Amino acid sequence: MYRPLAPRGALAALPALTLVLAGAAGWSSAGVSYASETPHGGVKPAAAGASLPYDEYRAADQQTNGTVLSASTTYPSLASESNGRSAVQLTSTGQYVEFTLAHAANSIVVRYSIPDNSDGSTATAPLAVYAGDTHVKDLSLTTKYSWLYGDGYNDTHSPSSGDAHHFYDEARVMIGDQPAGTVIKLQKDAADTAASYTIDTVDTEQVAAAATMPSGYASVTDYGVTPDSGADDTSAINSALASLSGTGKGLWFPAGTYDISGQISLQNVSVSGAGEWYSTIQSTAENGSGGLYATGGTNKISDLSIFGDQTSRNNNSGAAGIEGVFASGSAISNVWIEHTKVGVWTDAGTSGLDVSGVRARDIFADGIHFNGGTTNSTVEQSDVRNTGDDGLALDTEGGDVTGCTLSDNTVQDPIQANGIGVYGGGGNTVTGNAVSDVVAYGAGITVSTRFGAGFDGTTTVSDNTLTRTGSYNSELGTNLGGLWIYADQSDITQPVDVTGNTITDSTYQGIMVSGTKSVTALTLDKDTVDGAGTYGIDIEGVGGSLSATNTAVSNAASGGLNNAGNNFTVNSGSGDTGF
Repeated sequence: MYRPLAPRGALAALPALTLVLAGAAGWSSAGVSYASETPHGGVKPAAAGASLPYDEYRAADQQTNGTVLSASTTYPSLASESNGRSAVQLTSTGQYVEFTLAHAANSIVVRYSIPDNSDGSTATAPLAVYAGDTHVKDLSLTTKYSWLYGDGYNDTHSPSSGDAHHFYDEARVMIGDQPAGTVIKLQKDAADTAASYTIDTVDTEQVAAAATMPSGYASVTDYGVTPDSGADDTSAINSALASLSGTGKGLWFPAGTYDISGQISLQNVSVSGAGEWYSTIQSTAENGSGGLYATGGTNKISDLSIFGDQTSRNNNSGAAGIEGVFASGSAISNVWIEHTKVGVWTDAGTSGLDVSGVRARDIFADGIHFNGGTTNSTVEQSDVRNTGDDGLALDTEGGDVTGCTLSDNTVQDPIQANGIGVYGGGGNTVTGNAVSDVVAYGAGITVSTRFGAGFDGTTTVSDNTLTRTGSYNSELGTNLGGLWIYADQSDITQPVDVTGNTITDSTYQGIMVSGTKSVTALTLDKDTVDGAGTYGIDIEGVGGSLSATNTAVSNAASGGLNNAGNNFTVNSGSGDTGF
């Protein structure tokens, strides 16, 4: 969990559709998931996770004549950081991975890795994209934002630091209108110069046309800003926002890229763009200041992208994509954030903020983080992938986080922490989320006093799906479960209600309760643990008790229950099976 320096100053989808792909050389067993994201006007599916506006194709399930990496959870490795613990690697000219569009699309996002240069300097390479037999685009790939070395909290791009990790980045490109049934192919052509291309996932989306300025907004072009000019727009944008603050008018960003070298401050004003694929605020301050910073009032940020220039994690430098204090009625919706230190970070005094439809990708610390003193706020229908720390976090350090909800979000591939972390507070709810493929140092969901903050109210963890979660934490010298209740620096005496969760194929334990303190009000009800790598339920070192009803454990490699020591009581009730 990332903790910035203070003070800051002003700074899962619908059920899978199975496709049978035509048999060229290679192998096939396709899989794709699709839904429409509610903030974008879609319909929420019954399954846990966000309703996403794109199809996600896992490369290892598609047609390829390349190499399918053997599944592995060994950290660090390309396979362990991959969706489903495997990916496709293209190493020779003519090798490809291809898939058939389940729905019409005009864009793709590719999660990829190319080899780093031997000295850690940035490597670049193109990769060809075909629609049928037509070469429609080349992806521009880079190692600038990947291939980190070191301990994970002060990463470098120096291979001499050892422990290479954070291998993946993403590239997005429009490919023209392609109807359902089109075969999309990523192929290593003769001009594609990387020694290898590792492809993890491909997202395809039918992106709507760029929106036009709604009423109640003034265009940023009226303030001397020209899209795609390459000029530093920081000062002009800040002047425009200052003049609009409190007037009831917002600032509109037409389609284009807007370069900033510093922080953009907003207070009691709205910011909106032509869409996440069209309007981009791009930081040019490598590992420096940038992003949007709210200093109070009701602020609304929507329908644009914020791309940082953070290249590694360093807790002494860098910026969030969006940060600050948000008053009741504030909203962050349909915003795409990449290459920042943190995606969204709220400060003390934030209350009544709704975060929805956010895509936080390739982030070096937390994806979305409600910090101490944030209350009555929500993260929903958002998608977080490839974070260096927690995907989503409620952190009561420095002040209570209370009355907050994390609901119907999708978290994939957190590299060095938890999918979702709840650190103290009360009256908080984690429900309907889908977390998958935790890589190292974390659980799928943790409820914890690790950072000193205690609990002062009920914490509810309900109806989440945790798939291939849990990992080994070398700092603690222990394996971590898919769900981890951790009484570390203080007792957990307030209720922790764990209900209706599905925990599948955990790397180690399904549910883990541990720590040197006590947990005394933990309840399990209607939870399912299947396929745990060690124990279904593992109690280690902690005192206290839990009560379980209607909870089922199956296919746990080491057994249904391990209760080490004599300090903890497991009260098994009606409907429990397998432990």
